[in-house]
Amino acid sequence: MVISAAAAITAAGGAVPLLRNAQARPTIFPVTPEFTNWRSEQRSWSQTVALLDQSHHMTDLFISGPDALRLLRDTAVNSFADFPVDAAKQFVAVNHEGYLIGDAILFHLEEDEYDLVGWYMVLDWVQYIGETGDYDVTFRRDANTLMREPGIPPELYRYELQGPNALALVEKLIGGSVPHTKFFGMSRLRVAGVEVRSLRHGMAGQPGFELFGPWADGERVLAAILEAGEGLDLVRVGARAYSSANLESAWVPSPLPAIFTGEGSADYLAWLPASRAGSLAGSFVSEDIEDYYLTPYDLGYGRSVAFDHDFIGRAALERFAAAPQRRKVTLVWDAEDLAAIIASYVGDELPAKFIEFPKARYGLYQVDRVHVDGAAVGLSHDVGYITGLQSFVSLASIDEAHAEPGTRVTVVWGESPNSTKPAVEPHRQVEVHATVAPAPFSAFARENYRKG
Repeated sequence: MVISAAAAITAAGGAVPLLRNAQARPTIFPVTPEFTNWRSEQRSWSQTVALLDQSHHMTDLFISGPDALRLLRDTAVNSFADFPVDAAKQFVAVNHEGYLIGDAILFHLEEDEYDLVGWYMVLDWVQYIGETGDYDVTFRRDANTLMREPGIPPELYRYELQGPNALALVEKLIGGSVPHTKFFGMSRLRVAGVEVRSLRHGMAGQPGFELFGPWADGERVLAAILEAGEGLDLVRVGARAYSSANLESAWVPSPLPAIFTGEGSADYLAWLPASRAGSLAGSFVSEDIEDYYLTPYDLGYGRSVAFDHDFIGRAALERFAAAPQRRKVTLVWDAEDLAAIIASYVGDELPAKFIEFPKARYGLYQVDRVHVDGAAVGLSHDVGYITGLQSFVSLASIDEAHAEPGTRVTVVWGESPNSTKPAVEPHRQVEVHATVAPAPFSAFARENYRKG
């Protein structure tokens, strides 16, 4: 029997204790961890060209039918004024009170046929609205490999090529010039005798192409990519490096979704399986789950909000848009404080929370407290190491008064009290000094990421 999120919350005594002590195993990408080593693999997307296999860790929600576009328009803050076939966009959804549910990539595949790809949080929300509302739509879900029935392959392969040599590699792959497409534009290519669909973007803020098609064609396309990469310093990237790519482009991969309170939440949580509620980690602690909620503006999604249509949460977002906002920034941790954390692992004293490299997040939703002289000024959402910049950083939302580059802040690392999540060992909480920097941190990503 499938236990609902609502039942699990009741049994745990609330949403916060359920999430903080979730017994789910740590999230992993179900692909090869390292092909060489994650440091060299990280460098490849800024120095040569990286090949990343995205086929297994994301979920696809295929949405079709005469009301598919209406459903997407009703649930997204984005404009759909110009969204033809062979276009894609970052899809952002909020709840009725204007707080962020999450984001995903939306592909317009054919007339009245779309594919929403990413973490399951926003996909679940869209499917629920479609199934319980007055929409003539059909859903087909292809879960990620960890959640799919054993032995069943994905419907689609997805290969990401990114780095300074990505364009040259794709031109070599197709034997000609790549059709010009703007950021998040799509085209159809011929590779190894089969049609391949291409999305122009880059997960780490470098020039990139996402190539995808039917799973049956995947091995043929992969072989062609590897052959074309000879002489271009193509590097295959494993799960460890890939999980850290967002730190350079400043995308926050899994903010806590605002699904636990608000209009319609009781019915939604009764529909949602408990296994998809998620896990919460970090030094920020509040008994009120709403204190963990974010607005799209907190994560830099204000550019995506379009008040040219009616959508769930529009009135609330109009109020948020007129109010002071937090700014998404990069926090560069002090080397001395980072070294002290690592040194604490040797000796007799209770150590600090263990830091994994290159990605140190230990819950699906990582929320760490950021303060200045004891006064809370924001939240840190994701944390890890960037080899090419030799920096340990976190992505954070900071009050505007403390968001200017060069501002000094303090990040609290570790939990107090320790939760019972499997990824949490006995540890003590420590403070880390950090310096505010722009987001994206990479100068190339800031200056070139969204150019046409």
